[in-house]
Formats: sequence, structure tokens, C-alpha cells
Amino acid sequence: MKNKFKVASIAGAVMVLTGCGSTLPVGAIITDVNLPIAVTSVNSVGTKTGEASCISYLSMIAKGDCSIEAAKKNGNITTVTSVDWHYDTILGIVNNYKVTVHGK
Repeated sequence: MKNKFKVASIAGAVMVLTGCGSTLPVGAIITDVNLPIAVTSVNSVGTKTGEASCISYLSMIAKGDCSIEAAKKNGNITTVTSVDWHYDTILGIVNNYKVTVHGK
């Protein structure tokens, strides 16, 4: 009986800690990743960079503008060559998102 309880407890913990399936690399405890969104020009990286960010608390309250348009405006970019984003969190308590736009 104790073995069944241990197995059920471990299985339950694994299911809770892994959450829903995701195509993004998300850690159960710490996540700190940079990911590409799009590339519009393979031959040109761009000379300007613009960033936009937003923050979320406990996935219940979110604030900020991390859109590509906001990043373009912040970098004074008219032609986008590539877009990347950065996400970091610890235990899902405070989630930080940053979009970086490269262009001319």
C-alpha cells in the first residue's frame, strides 16, 4: 500500500510541476530563454535596435507593451530585419517579457 501511495505521489508531483505541454522551452522552476520570432531579411542584420517589455505577476496581473510596434518606435526603426524575444521567470511568480527588434 505504501508503494502505491509513493508512486501516486511522484506521478502527481510530476504532473503538477510539468503543467500543460508547450512548444516553448519552459522550466518548472527557472526559465531564462531567448527565442527568435521572425526574420524578414536574411542578408541584413540592421543597424538599429529597439526593445519593448512587459511584466506579469502570478499570471494574474500583466502590465506593459511588448509589441513589435512598440519596439520599432523605441528604436526609431522603419524597416524590420529580425525580431527576437526574451522570457524569464522564477516559479512563475514574476514573469518578464522583452521583444527586441533589429532593423533600419
